[in-house]
Amino acid sequence: MKSFFRLAMLSIALAGIGSASPALAQSYQSKPLHLIVPFAAGGTGDVLGRLLASKMSEGLGQPVVVEFKPGAGTTLGTDFVAKAAPDGYIILFSASTTMSINATLYSKLPYDTLKDLTPVSLLASIPNMLVANHALQANTVQELIALAKANPGKLNYASPGSGTTPHLAGELFNTAAGIKMVHVPYKGAGPAIIDVLGGHVPMLFDNIPSVQPQVNSGKMKAIAVTSAKRSPAMPNVPTFAEAGLTGFEANSWWAILAPAGTPKEIIARLNVEVVKALNDAGLRERFLGLGADPAPSTPEECGAHIKAEVAKWGAIIKASGARVD
Repeated sequence: MKSFFRLAMLSIALAGIGSASPALAQSYQSKPLHLIVPFAAGGTGDVLGRLLASKMSEGLGQPVVVEFKPGAGTTLGTDFVAKAAPDGYIILFSASTTMSINATLYSKLPYDTLKDLTPVSLLASIPNMLVANHALQANTVQELIALAKANPGKLNYASPGSGTTPHLAGELFNTAAGIKMVHVPYKGAGPAIIDVLGGHVPMLFDNIPSVQPQVNSGKMKAIAVTSAKRSPAMPNVPTFAEAGLTGFEANSWWAILAPAGTPKEIIARLNVEVVKALNDAGLRERFLGLGADPAPSTPEECGAHIKAEVAKWGAIIKASGARVD
């Protein structure tokens, strides 16, 4: 996947715009676009979505309005986009949870992940991080493992929702460390962060952008990141692998999609603006500062990546027997 994220350059996306229908190009962009985030406000989708929307609106000449439609493990907002008119005015700010995990984790979805949504571009790859309330009597992965083994089934960890990569990062930690912590799902990162700060749940797995401000301000403590190497955004936070959990890696990725049937000319136009935004020096700096590695792509590359991720996580979920419905 790492080599994949190096593929896309602005020139790749621009190549597709030449075939756009002049009539369609003139009629499109006549009203604001709505970027649907299927998570609650306050999380990674909020932070990155607003940054992207602001930059895209400059190129499109129309406002890009960020709307939050959380619920049911991101399926509510995703279904809204899947059933929207395929005219390019309603698009989805999606995550690995929605596009690669839910397809297997849920026994039945109101939409077909691979058929009812059209890829526009990948956005970024983001490590998750385990953070905790300062009252937790553990400051390192090894101390947490010891605490969990001494209290099997008594330690809880929060996530922004069932089936999210932060949720599965916690389950992977349970398996790799031979412990049993109990998962507490929330409808987004915002509510989970509030409860961890309040001491209702001792710890939280989530994307770095969601919890970085709480760690930097001293309101939470960081235990470890889920990437193979330390994140440039949090260089002082060790990886799980450094604590002896060899091969531990559970990152998130984000992408933009549109309803199936959206004309190719509009997909190409949207792709150009997403890629331009992600190649903007200022936006890239903001993303990297939040721990998000920009990963612009062509629609075809985005689609191939989604299919590969569905197969990867599908095998893991089936082997674990995990289900949320």
